[in-house]
Amino acid sequence: MSASSPAEIAARISENVQRVIRGKPELVRLAVAGLLAEGHLLIEDVPGLGKTSLARALARSIGGRWSRIQFTPDLLPSDITGVTVYQQKDERFTFHPGAVFANIVVADEINRGTPKTQSALLEVMSEQRVTIDGTGHEVPRPFLVIATQNPIELEGTYRLPEAQLDRFLMRLSVGYPDLDSEVLVMMGDCAGVTPDDLPAVVDVAALREAIVEVRTSHLDRAVYEYAARLTAATRDHPAVRYGASVRGSIALVRTARALAAIEGRDFVTPDDVKDVAGPVLAHRLVLTPEAEMNRRAGVEIVADLLASVPTPAASAAG
Repeated sequence: MSASSPAEIAARISENVQRVIRGKPELVRLAVAGLLAEGHLLIEDVPGLGKTSLARALARSIGGRWSRIQFTPDLLPSDITGVTVYQQKDERFTFHPGAVFANIVVADEINRGTPKTQSALLEVMSEQRVTIDGTGHEVPRPFLVIATQNPIELEGTYRLPEAQLDRFLMRLSVGYPDLDSEVLVMMGDCAGVTPDDLPAVVDVAALREAIVEVRTSHLDRAVYEYAARLTAATRDHPAVRYGASVRGSIALVRTARALAAIEGRDFVTPDDVKDVAGPVLAHRLVLTPEAEMNRRAGVEIVADLLASVPTPAASAAG
C-alpha cells in the first residue's frame, strides 16, 4: 500500500467500514477521526445497534495486529496486560504479553469487568506502556482502545470511573438506523457480510505517517483559546459538579485537527472544534445531583456552551 494523505486514508477506511455500518456516515467520520488522532473511543448504546460491529470493522480495516477482549466479571488484569512467569528450565523470568499488545484493542462490554480489571487499562491508555513487576513494556504504535458498553443494563456491570472515562478521546453513540439503512443491514446479514469479511485497506506504516501529519495541522492561537474557553466553561456551568480537565482541551484540539485532515485541510477552524465538542466533552462532565434528577445530559450542557461561548471571527481564527 503506497503512502497517502490523511484524507485519502480516511476515505479508504470509511468506505470499508460502511460496507457493514450502513446509514451512519457521521458516526464513521468521527470514529475515523479518532483513529487519525490516535485516541481511544468509547462506543455506547443499547444492545443490537452495531457497537461491536463498528469496533471490529475499524480494527479489520487496519493491517496491523488487533485483539478483542470480552470483558466479564472473572477477567483478570493479567489477561489484559500480561504476566511474568518463572521459567525453571532457563532459571529466569519471562514476560508473556497480554491482549493490549496490539495496534487496536477491542474492549467489548468494558463495564462488565470489575473495577480492578478496568484499572489495568489506565496506564496503557495514557502512556502506551504497561509496567509489570517494575519493568515497563511498550505496546505497538499506533495504539488505540475501542471499547463498547451498554448504558441501560445495570445488573452485572460496573460503572466506569471518571479517571478512565477521561482517557477516552470521544464517546460515540450508534443510534437507530433509518428504514432504508435497516433494510440494507438485513440484506447484508442475509448475504453473510460481516466485519470479519472486510479486508485491511491501510497498513500500519501508512496510518502512523498520517497520524504524524495530522499533528502538524495549523491552529491559530484564537482556535486554541476557543477550545480552552469551551472547556473552562464546563467548570462554571450550574448543572456541572466537575467540568472537563485540561486533557479535555487537548482532546478537543487533537480531534479537531483530525477532522480538518479528513476534509483535506492543513488548518483547523472553530467549526471543527464545534463539530467534535459534544463527543469529546460530554462524557467528561460530572453533573450535579439536581441535574441528574432532572435527567440533564452532558450533550445538552455542551450544546448550551456552544451557544453561549463566543466563536472567534474568521480573521482571528486564521
